[in-house]
Amino acid sequence: MKRMAPLTLLWALAAMPVAAETLLERGTYLMRSIVACGNCHTVQTPDGPAPGGELAGGLAIKFDEFDAYPSNITPDVATGIGTWTDGQIIAAIREGRRPDGSIIGPPMPIGLYSRISDGDAKAIVAYLRSVPALSNKIPKSVYRIPLPPSYGPPVAGVPEVSRDDPVAYGAYLAGPLGHCLECHTPFVKGRPDFDNALGAGGFEFPGPWGVSVSSNITPHADDGIADYSDAELKTVITTGVRPGGSRLLPPMGIAYYRNISDADLDALVAYLRSLKPLPSP
Repeated sequence: MKRMAPLTLLWALAAMPVAAETLLERGTYLMRSIVACGNCHTVQTPDGPAPGGELAGGLAIKFDEFDAYPSNITPDVATGIGTWTDGQIIAAIREGRRPDGSIIGPPMPIGLYSRISDGDAKAIVAYLRSVPALSNKIPKSVYRIPLPPSYGPPVAGVPEVSRDDPVAYGAYLAGPLGHCLECHTPFVKGRPDFDNALGAGGFEFPGPWGVSVSSNITPHADDGIADYSDAELKTVITTGVRPGGSRLLPPMGIAYYRNISDADLDALVAYLRSLKPLPSP
């Protein structure tokens, strides 16, 4: 048999199809980076997620309107989601509806999660099925505001978002997947004002750290990110350290965001640059 020349061999290998990413691989990447469900559903310490309790329930999230207790979303049968079907888990994520028909309240950003693609929703379920089942009974959340009877009609299907357009894919990362826009947009009458103040920041988060205020992530010259280089923005997202050395406070999920891929960071930055420059509220 004639031996293939080294350069010809390299061309041949480059032309071979790359193995497709499995649902579990995709789900693992998403959950350990931009989606970061563990940022709420796992107890957090100053150094990141508490070991041994992944997705078994997090610390109480308290606002004037509610005391929310992030639920156990491990496959435990008694206290988690072990008896839920894949379809029921996806409905809970994208429609805010549990198998018993009850409605999931804030801070779950159902309006954004409703646009998670079918493939990514299945990938997230694959990851949730893979984590250890942990027994941990979580109290019911208490709401001092009425919850809607539903967040809209059932989600029939959401197509995949192309990664060929960085701005469009960055919008998908910052919206449906990472819900960055939920936190970085001021609220009016209990809802983020996406129409008038998208990305302008100003939302207050009380917690053990005190009160943190979400930053303006629009390219506004004075209040936003206009003066940040792309590299500086990526450093802020993945390390929580601003160019001047100051550190971001929770609930920024730096322990997860440090795992965002270079390509996804490029898309996120491209999208943030495309936002309308707005002053901080």
